[in-house]
Amino acid sequence: MTTSTRTPAGELSATAARHLLLNMTPNGSLGSDGENLFVVRRGEGPYVHDADGRRHIDGLSGLYCCQLGYSYAPEFAEAADKQLRELCFSPLWSASAHPTAIELAERLSRIAPPGIEHTFFSGGGAEAVETAWKIARRYHALRGETGRVKAIARRGAYHGLTIGALSLTDDPGLREPYGPGAIETRFVSNTNRFGLDPEYADDAAYTARLLAELEAAILAEGPETIAMLIAEPVQNRGGCITPPEGYWPGLRRLADRHGFLLVADEVITAFGRLGEWFGGDRYGARPDIVTVAKGITAGYAPMGATLVSSRVVEVINRPGAVLNHGYTFAGHPLSAAIALRSLEIMERDRILDNVRSHQDHLAQRMASLAALPIVGDVRGAGFFYALELVGDLDGGAFSDTARADLIAGLIPRRLREAGLLARVYNRAAPLVQIAPPLISDRELLDRIAEIIADTLDEASARL
Repeated sequence: MTTSTRTPAGELSATAARHLLLNMTPNGSLGSDGENLFVVRRGEGPYVHDADGRRHIDGLSGLYCCQLGYSYAPEFAEAADKQLRELCFSPLWSASAHPTAIELAERLSRIAPPGIEHTFFSGGGAEAVETAWKIARRYHALRGETGRVKAIARRGAYHGLTIGALSLTDDPGLREPYGPGAIETRFVSNTNRFGLDPEYADDAAYTARLLAELEAAILAEGPETIAMLIAEPVQNRGGCITPPEGYWPGLRRLADRHGFLLVADEVITAFGRLGEWFGGDRYGARPDIVTVAKGITAGYAPMGATLVSSRVVEVINRPGAVLNHGYTFAGHPLSAAIALRSLEIMERDRILDNVRSHQDHLAQRMASLAALPIVGDVRGAGFFYALELVGDLDGGAFSDTARADLIAGLIPRRLREAGLLARVYNRAAPLVQIAPPLISDRELLDRIAEIIADTLDEASARL
């Protein structure tokens, strides 16, 4: 069959039900004819149109990817056409490279955090995380510290679904079906203050508590066994969890004191999501390794990358040393050309300035939603926010009925009916999350807030 824009929506859905396996989806729930499938046909600006022609605000930027929305396609098509006519493929393998990947690596070094000057390309975020782990292990082994075989990550964190990255992801429901993790990982507290004692509203006290817990975990495991600590500047899983002041500088001190590498997972937060090229810059992060993907190409092509500090590269590039690691499509010429064009557009059209000029307004609009009875907490930064919802039981939990009726039913349905695509989590912490395209203006951000307010007001009335 054809999948042109003339294919009827029902035919697309039915074909999907017969042949397409979706990611992170109970595929059996799509229905025999795919009647429960949402099909996106095209995009324009910050909007997408479904297969029936209805327009929706893309309040999640695809999946945190489409930083520039959907109106730059002609420019990206031009970049892709030029690259494909010149060179469609060449691997970054066995002392071979191509100009587009070289140019992109140099370009990234100019915007990366201080000391980060080298790039290892991959196909996506999970591969970038796997690469970070292998580089950390190789770094320590070449320095004679072969016992550094463990990682530290944070509770509730998500770092990818490949076997190595999954080991760093704190979700038993995702890990347990596939057996023991490939990496021995110790999980420590994330930086979510919701529900904690009021004394931890003070940044200094909270940072001291978190760092003390982390150091205790390091000492318990044995500092000489820790290869790396991985954390997101703002943790996505659990709802846009921001760090207290001093937290990231504290991580740097502990990494230096105990000899492990500090990895900033910026698969979501890099390339403007928080108003900076790298989200960690907002919080004083000075990592050894940075993982990126998603926004590096603004969603116009798949790509991931692991950015590495010169001090680490000096070790893994020692004479005779080999980094036995790679991906066939790493630094693919097409993806590299798309990434270069994306960075060019972001600079030319001052996309970071747009986020910076509107982030305070979005913060105010989101904060106002805390007045709704169903909203327990509002948190986030830049163009990245989450509302943690509270329910009908003592302590703010949801009864099974309320969870099914509101979190799984009414809220996602009403948001979509009103023309907003957002993320509604129905797990341990029920959440509504947004990450709108970085081109969004004040009017669009207001409309997003209004739709969420109307939806959650109705949900509050049903508690």
